[in-house]
Amino acid sequence: MRTLLLVFIGIFVAIVALGVAGVMYLRANGASARGDAGTVERAVARAARRFAIRTTSGPRQNPVPPSADSLADGLAHFADHCASCHANDGSGNTEIGRGLYPKAPDMRLDATQQLADGELFEIIDKGVRFTGMPAWGSGTPASDESTWKLVLFIRHLPQLTPKELEQMQTLNPRSPEEVRAEIEEERFLNEGVTP
Repeated sequence: MRTLLLVFIGIFVAIVALGVAGVMYLRANGASARGDAGTVERAVARAARRFAIRTTSGPRQNPVPPSADSLADGLAHFADHCASCHANDGSGNTEIGRGLYPKAPDMRLDATQQLADGELFEIIDKGVRFTGMPAWGSGTPASDESTWKLVLFIRHLPQLTPKELEQMQTLNPRSPEEVRAEIEEERFLNEGVTP
């Protein structure tokens, strides 16, 4: 009985110590998303992400065979849905990507490229809590196939060509202001009248 009490006291002390360390960390570093995560924070976040995204069925390979059509589908999907945070080139260098905490990763680098296909799928499909990465999967076969095509495209990011980047720019979503300006320009050209 005494041993059990000592175990509970030890657990309680450990929880209190972790809480105090967390409060001290926040007081020293603040809760702002403007800074960059430190080495320890990045290591803990990566470990937590890997722990959270491991699938029970073990490592999964991409069932979608690489082809020009699959890559084109992944490119179009990425340009339309992912580039606002991750940039067309996968660098994460966008206003939104730089404002996230942690910042959107440069997916061309080893930290992303060395993840297993199944890990990339899980990140896209289920998202990652406490980051800006939402869950995009709906659990349908069409959603799964689309996600696997994104995995193919993410693998292609380090070899992206200028022609592909140019194509992606035409596929990026347009802001309401851009659409409005285009409509006004079209109206002017067709009617010769400004609104």
